[in-house]
Amino acid sequence: MTAVPPDGAGARDVLRAVRRAVEGAGPAVLLGAADPVQVPAGTAAVVTTSGSTGYPKSVLLSRSALTASAFATRDRIGEGAWLLALPAAYVAGLQVLVRSLMAGREPAVLEGRFSPSAFTAATRLMASSRGGDRVPTYTSLVPTQLIRLVEAAEQAGGADVRDALRSFEAILIGGQALPEPVHARAAALGARVVRTYGASETAGGCVYDGVPLDGVRMRIESGELQLAGPTLADGYLGDPERTDAAFARDDDGLRWYRTGDAAEISSGRLRVHGRLDNVIVSGGVNVSLDRVERIVRGLPGLAEAVVVGVPDAQWGEASVVVFAGDDDDDDGDDGALLRAVRDAVGAELGAPARPSRVRRVDALSTLSSGKPDRVALRHLAAG
Repeated sequence: MTAVPPDGAGARDVLRAVRRAVEGAGPAVLLGAADPVQVPAGTAAVVTTSGSTGYPKSVLLSRSALTASAFATRDRIGEGAWLLALPAAYVAGLQVLVRSLMAGREPAVLEGRFSPSAFTAATRLMASSRGGDRVPTYTSLVPTQLIRLVEAAEQAGGADVRDALRSFEAILIGGQALPEPVHARAAALGARVVRTYGASETAGGCVYDGVPLDGVRMRIESGELQLAGPTLADGYLGDPERTDAAFARDDDGLRWYRTGDAAEISSGRLRVHGRLDNVIVSGGVNVSLDRVERIVRGLPGLAEAVVVGVPDAQWGEASVVVFAGDDDDDDGDDGALLRAVRDAVGAELGAPARPSRVRRVDALSTLSSGKPDRVALRHLAAG
C-alpha cells in the first residue's frame, strides 16, 4: 500500500488524513516527508523525523498500535476532549488526534505559534458539558511549553493562564525530562501534570508517571530499558538492519524495543537516567550528560538549559551548559553561575562531571517538535 502526505499542512488536514487511515478508508498518512512511499499493509502512519541527533528515521505505525495506545491512555486518565498544542506531524501530536477520533470528538486546535495567551484562548473555547456535566479536557505538551505557561501564570495578571492550567483533567508532558522544580511549581498552580515516557517506536508515551500503560511490559537488559506490548511500531521504513537492531524477540517470541536509555525499575516503577550514548569520557571517567543536565535544570534560571559535550585539550572531552538569557540576567555574572553549576554537579556526581563552561545565548536552537536541537547547540558550544 502507499503512504501519502496530508492534503495540506494544517492540523485539520492531518486530522482528515489520519481519520481515513485509522478507519481503513484511505491510504496511510505520511508525516514529516513530502513524497509518497510504499509501506506494508496495515500501516496507518509513517512518522518521519530527524530527532535530536539529526539521524533521520521513518517509523511504521499500524492502526492497532495507534488505537491500542489511545485506548490504554483513556483507561489510565479518562476520556474527554483534547487540545492539540503540538505539531500534528510528530507522534505526540498524532496521538492527540487519534485519541480524539477514538472518543468521537473533534479536537480543539491551537492555531499559529504557541504562547500562553494562545493556549489560554484555545482552552476557553473547549468548555462544554454533556448531560449537565462538564466534559473533561486533556492536552499534551513538551516541557518548554509548560515552563512558559508556569512562568506566565506566576506573574501578576496571570490569573487567566492559571485558570487554563487548572481546567485540564490531565496535562501529559513528554518528549524530554521535566525538571522537578518545574513540576512542583505547576502542581502549586493547580495543574494536574502526568509525566510520560515513550517514543515514536512505542506510538508515543506508554509509561505514565513511571507506571506502564495496560499491556505494556518493561525490563532492563544490561542497563538498557526495553519495552514490549501492543503499541510497538512495526519497524523502520526501508531499513531492515536498523529494525533488527532496535527490535528483538525473546525466547518466548515476545517482541521488545531497545530504547537506548539507561534506567532502573523499582517496585514496578520506572526511573530513566538518560541516553546510554549521551556519555562523554572526561579525564578517563564516563560522565552522563543527561544526569548533569538534570541537576543543572534544577538551578534557578536554568530550567531549559542544555548540556552538551565538546572536545577538550586537557581532559579529552568536557561538558558545556548552554542556556538562554539576557546579559542583564543574574547581573551578567556567568562566572558566579558557573561556580554554582560546578558546585551542584560536583556535589552529586563528583568532580569529573563538573561542566567546564557556561554559554549564554539569546535563544536556544530547537527542532520543530520543540525539543532542543542538540546537534546545533553542540556545534555552537564547540566554537
